[in-house]
Amino acid sequence: MVNIGFKSKGFKADMIIYGAYVVTMDAGFSMIENGAVVIKDGAIEAVGETREILDAWSAPRLIDGAKKLLMPGLINAHTHSPMTIFRGFADDMPLKEWLYDHIFPLEARFTNVQNVRLGTRLAVAEMLKSGTTTFNDMYYHIDEMAEVVEKSGMRAVLSESLIDFPAPNSSTPDHSLRFTEKMIQAYQGHPLITIGMAVHSIYSADPLVYRKARDMSDKYGLPFNTHLAETRWEFDLIMEKYGLTPTGFLENMGVMGENMIVAHAVHLTDADMELLAKRGVGVAHNPQCNMKLANGVAPIPQLLDLGVKVGIGTDGVASNNDLDLFDEMRTCALSHKLSHNNPAVMDARSVLEAATIGGARLLGMERKIGSIEPGKRADMIMIDLNQPHAHPMYNVYSLIIYSLKGSDVDTVIVDGKVLMAGKNLLGVDEDDLFSQVEQVARQIQGHNRVPKGPIA
Repeated sequence: MVNIGFKSKGFKADMIIYGAYVVTMDAGFSMIENGAVVIKDGAIEAVGETREILDAWSAPRLIDGAKKLLMPGLINAHTHSPMTIFRGFADDMPLKEWLYDHIFPLEARFTNVQNVRLGTRLAVAEMLKSGTTTFNDMYYHIDEMAEVVEKSGMRAVLSESLIDFPAPNSSTPDHSLRFTEKMIQAYQGHPLITIGMAVHSIYSADPLVYRKARDMSDKYGLPFNTHLAETRWEFDLIMEKYGLTPTGFLENMGVMGENMIVAHAVHLTDADMELLAKRGVGVAHNPQCNMKLANGVAPIPQLLDLGVKVGIGTDGVASNNDLDLFDEMRTCALSHKLSHNNPAVMDARSVLEAATIGGARLLGMERKIGSIEPGKRADMIMIDLNQPHAHPMYNVYSLIIYSLKGSDVDTVIVDGKVLMAGKNLLGVDEDDLFSQVEQVARQIQGHNRVPKGPIA
């Protein structure tokens, strides 16, 4: 990276990336082998051949993209970032036992202001270093999360998770709703942070909570997140209690809509899938979490065929156990091929689409992010191709999905600002961060007996 520019050539910008293999993910899936991207005021001004761009534009900051691949930043469609401090705490067990006997009690003790900030800092570092530039999160203390995210320069949708029993920072769902509305008003128009709505699940929140959350999401035009049909246990519980599938129960409540994002959606009937498509509901697919908790494989190819919006998420690291979307994309492609006994299912380009422009559609941000096109915000990553597993390149999408890794990401740019260069996060003392996390982990480990039951 150098900080010298050309003499004035008519058009002036803030930054030019040149000489890279550009994968745009635009409507025509354009690619430019020796491409350049012009950035001004945080937006993409021009995309084209390097020679044409450098002949027309000048900038004080030039980034050499030789032997690198430039593509849109990845979008993590569903996660719980502060849960990084619980990574590996309770593995190898079913979701109900994992959630009620371990995670909920653990959160009751350790989900506080300090740990939420620390866990979010760790998550942001992990996501940026593996190429994620935007994430969609539902958790607690989102005011603390927002401060961390804003300082980091990352882009995020943050939603306070509404749940029937007392949460770490809220005694009731109504308290959470009032808190959320204050956050919405405080961050309206923010360039990087969107406040969304979230209800944990239909087995942990009353239908009235869903209706109130729906009303608020409609009032402010916000994304509305929930977990849905993640396990067979959930499916059977709702069927037995209400005579409806979980998806049918959401429909019966009258809360589904185009801004709703359901995480997991593993256990769906044909009628459920058609209903999601009819209502314009999007699905955040979490293949590794679904596999690790043995919940099943979501019918993503069928949903895509029906025109359902699909993004890819990692879920929280307590059930994954990382935030690497490159790893998640590969798992997505391979798991569906195996479950369908069809190697053509979930081809590489479709998977990359879900993790970029597909994720943007899911969040209602497709006009802003998700592809490298003039007019969009400059959220992009550059990947180092100067290594054995990046050669040869016959199909760039296959290379990205099946060969490249999160650790190959060299440069990360969000809203036109360089947040990582040469694989080094700028302004982050990683050693100090890791030390603080390990101190908290020792406190958690010291509580060998964690009481069972929901948050109290």
